[in-house]
Amino acid sequence: MQSQTKRRLTAQQLDALLRESAGTGCRLEAELTDGWFNTAYRVLLDDGRPAVVKLAPPAEVPVLRYERGIMNTEAMVYRRVGADPAGIPMPELLFAGDDFLAISVLEGTPWDTVSDVLPATAQSALRHELGRITARLHSLKAEDGSFGYPAPESGLSAPDWRGAFTAMVEAILDDAARWESPLGISPADVRTLVAEGGYALDEVTEPRLVHFDLWPGNVFVDGSGARVTGLIDHERAFWGDPAAELISLAFGGDTGPGSALVTGYTEAGGQLGSGPALQHRLALYRLYLGLILVVECGPRGYDTERLAHCRGTLDGWVSDLRELG
Repeated sequence: MQSQTKRRLTAQQLDALLRESAGTGCRLEAELTDGWFNTAYRVLLDDGRPAVVKLAPPAEVPVLRYERGIMNTEAMVYRRVGADPAGIPMPELLFAGDDFLAISVLEGTPWDTVSDVLPATAQSALRHELGRITARLHSLKAEDGSFGYPAPESGLSAPDWRGAFTAMVEAILDDAARWESPLGISPADVRTLVAEGGYALDEVTEPRLVHFDLWPGNVFVDGSGARVTGLIDHERAFWGDPAAELISLAFGGDTGPGSALVTGYTEAGGQLGSGPALQHRLALYRLYLGLILVVECGPRGYDTERLAHCRGTLDGWVSDLRELG
């Protein structure tokens, strides 16, 4: 995907970056163009290992507040998962610097590229497995007990979930003002909606690792569609409410109480809550994601068609949240 945040290097520059930072060179094989924010290249390291190198945006390129330091967030997730015995499938972190990381190549292909050819039974089995994997991911807790984004550059953390989530929303509203984003809802109305859901946010008392971007493009499956081979792109991760994961998971299928995904999740020990408070929190998380989708169109330079689509999504989610009031 084309985005103004992408930082592109020549084969020689990429080789020099790895030699200087990781002590090994590489041969560039291809640019991986599916991502929206970072630049990714498939390379062959000098020792013969295939790898994917991800590059953060250039330092001078403006990004959203929550995006500050998110390359380090992704590296943190790989380290935490690598040190945990829970068995969450994802690439291995090979090298990491302040503005890049190199990871192993996953077996399989992104789920969204094969979903049209997989039978319903295979899709259901994969959703069940993904639910179990997600529950294991949510077993990881913040070591310092803080909620919000891990990267200190963002400044978006707090000792409680209501405080962290409110700060996250305030940050995206500040970004919206900076980029003059056409939200279709006033900042005052957004703040009111968040405040009205405060009682529901207060039910979340333990910060768990939330990926927040588990749409099918970030879930790899094997060639036959028989199993999930890994999760990628953890840069949006934060410490918060596990139920927030359902928002991006819904892009791939049903996330209702009786769905294959939630069944797998609960079988693996995951807990999402229930009742009106859960529904209110889910509506707030959709509002937050909708705001991100609209506001990021500015710094990334997306076209008017993309902006209109994101704005329509936000409008619908705002309407749903207002109905809860």
